[in-house]
Amino acid sequence: MLQSRELPSVLACPYSNLLISWPTGGLDPDLKAAYNSFMKSCEKGGKKSVNACHNVGLLAHDGRVNDDKPDPVVARDYYTKACDGNFAPSCFNLSVIYLQGAPGVPKDMNHALKYSLKGCELGHIWACANASRMYKLGDGIEKDDAKAEDLKNRAKQLHKEQKEASSSLIFGE
Repeated sequence: MLQSRELPSVLACPYSNLLISWPTGGLDPDLKAAYNSFMKSCEKGGKKSVNACHNVGLLAHDGRVNDDKPDPVVARDYYTKACDGNFAPSCFNLSVIYLQGAPGVPKDMNHALKYSLKGCELGHIWACANASRMYKLGDGIEKDDAKAEDLKNRAKQLHKEQKEASSSLIFGE
């Protein structure tokens, strides 16, 4: 059986990362190889690299590539690269890291709000909800009911759009 580390070099692209980390067709998963491949794609830069940067962040965040020891500093750094490339899920994940704080990444409500707002601007429902809640409660920032309501309405609108888009999918025709 072909092992993931034996994949031909022609597969050295972002899509091979998926084969390595979420294999089908008999490949054994090798998350460390996937992590290294995602990292290489991320560092290479370019429009498609934000997905790879986000995946490095995910794998570092949950610790699956580091003997189940999360590395929030690496996660933060790679989520930041992806968020800077306008990848909404990374902006949301950054906001959560800053909302909660983590070893090496102190709780920082200003950063949490910044990344929640950017994620919301990019269309991430939960980023809008987090920013709304922060304004509603005055959680580390000045309380602002009007901003809280605007962000809550944005989250509701995004949810409605998402439901409409998914209900319009028709399979088998």
